[in-house]
Amino acid sequence: MINYQLFPKSQQISSDLLAIVKTFQTCEKQISSQTKELSSNDVLAVLADGLEKIGFTIEKSKKKEDKIKIPVLFGRNGNLEKSFDADGVNLTTKTVIEVEAGRGVTNYQFLKDLFQACMMQDIEVLIIAIRNNNKGNSDFETVVTFFDTLYVSGRLTLPLKRILIIGY
Repeated sequence: MINYQLFPKSQQISSDLLAIVKTFQTCEKQISSQTKELSSNDVLAVLADGLEKIGFTIEKSKKKEDKIKIPVLFGRNGNLEKSFDADGVNLTTKTVIEVEAGRGVTNYQFLKDLFQACMMQDIEVLIIAIRNNNKGNSDFETVVTFFDTLYVSGRLTLPLKRILIIGY
């Protein structure tokens, strides 16, 4: 089953984000962590066509020329000084997507995704896709609990307008 949670919880999910969830639902049998242990790259490859149809540019491989670089800092004469890579981006909706697998929670990759999205120029929405089931643990629930705590505490203000967590 594809699960999702939008933050902040006071907002209703928009049609553009719902289209992303539907892309995951369409591919559920191929990517479900209940029955498969795919790498994040393999999951992204299954989702790529559907995400591209709704306006995303998707990373095709780990080769330098296939990476999606989102600007972070600009140096002398306006030259790009620092960028972060993303699995996918929709510049029209200012949305970045990161697909995680086994190390999404174990190595706190979802926190790195959050930090990087907060630093990216012109990005307002972060989507983190994470396994529902990772060796008997619910990574989706772990990440949702983390973001619940972050938003409820009110101690940290994020520059992002919305964060969508998708469990696959």
